[in-house]
Amino acid sequence: MTKKQAARAFIFLALFLFLLMALTYIIRTNGGVKDRFVGFYAEKKDTLDVILVGSSPVYPTYSAPRLYGEYGIASYPLSSNNQRPKAIRYLLQEAQKTQDPSLFLIELKMFTMPDEEWEDTMVFTRGVTDNMKYSLNRIAAINALVSDKSQRYTYYFDIFKYHSNWKTLFLPSQLACWRYEKPHPLKGLEIKRGVGPAAAADLSGVTQKKKPAQKQEEVLYDLLAYLQKTGKDALFLISPYTMDADEKMQYNYMIPIIEEAGYEVLDLNAHTAEMGLDFSTDFYDYGDHVNALGEAKCSAFLGAYLDEHYALPDRRGQEGYESWDDAYALYQEEQRLAEESCLLDIANENWAPEVVE
Repeated sequence: MTKKQAARAFIFLALFLFLLMALTYIIRTNGGVKDRFVGFYAEKKDTLDVILVGSSPVYPTYSAPRLYGEYGIASYPLSSNNQRPKAIRYLLQEAQKTQDPSLFLIELKMFTMPDEEWEDTMVFTRGVTDNMKYSLNRIAAINALVSDKSQRYTYYFDIFKYHSNWKTLFLPSQLACWRYEKPHPLKGLEIKRGVGPAAAADLSGVTQKKKPAQKQEEVLYDLLAYLQKTGKDALFLISPYTMDADEKMQYNYMIPIIEEAGYEVLDLNAHTAEMGLDFSTDFYDYGDHVNALGEAKCSAFLGAYLDEHYALPDRRGQEGYESWDDAYALYQEEQRLAEESCLLDIANENWAPEVVE
């Protein structure tokens, strides 16, 4: 083969791989998780000071637009449903490719669930890996999360999974994802309507400790070691929900480990009275995830806590943060409508349907 032929072959291969990558990004299943991740990749380089990671409590509980509008904190959630703790360090590494945050917020709920329960649940693993750009870090995440080596190729080249989603090629919203970058108007937040009343659990008398599943304890120690190598600060969160005594005992075990490593743990369940959080009105699914009413209270509390305990810059009015002003304005309007909807449901006792698992 001559040099000219080799050059042509290289150009053809490069073009083929580029088109394959763009096509894969477009036909990946659209939805809230994809919107959130492409929104992260669309953020301007080195403009985020806080990165949130964790499972489904993250994206409806903590409002990035509100944190910005009230405190100037630029934050973003890299959150997916039932996000396995094993994925966290890879998401933090992914975030640091384009951002230089000074603080990581890490949600702890999934640490109380045995990893083997989710290990072979493809949809939750793909919620992470299929929403990352192609990279060596993505390959490392797949290798860590997918134990069946014979199936890893379907994760490396996820077009095998989504090749039938050809209809997305005709959706302008998905064509815009060809680089896996598309701004999220609410900076990753999902505002939840509906009301599912619950009763707050009083676990203040539960002081015993219980080890989490072995894999989760190993993951926690590995994560803490990784955080120490980064030199960045981290705050571990326990979002409000109707936890049981078994989960409480696991948190009692993990919290001293985290604090001994030099990081704080903020359990919002211990501050519900201070926040004014009402389990009978502020959740949309009977005690697991907050609705707009609960999100407003949790976001306000977290913003005040971060403002008091961390030296985060106030980005309001700075050049390059115009999209954040737009996000806060949109949030205020969408939040008002969602809160009104929730209050109307409460007045009419129009409760959300219960999901039977």
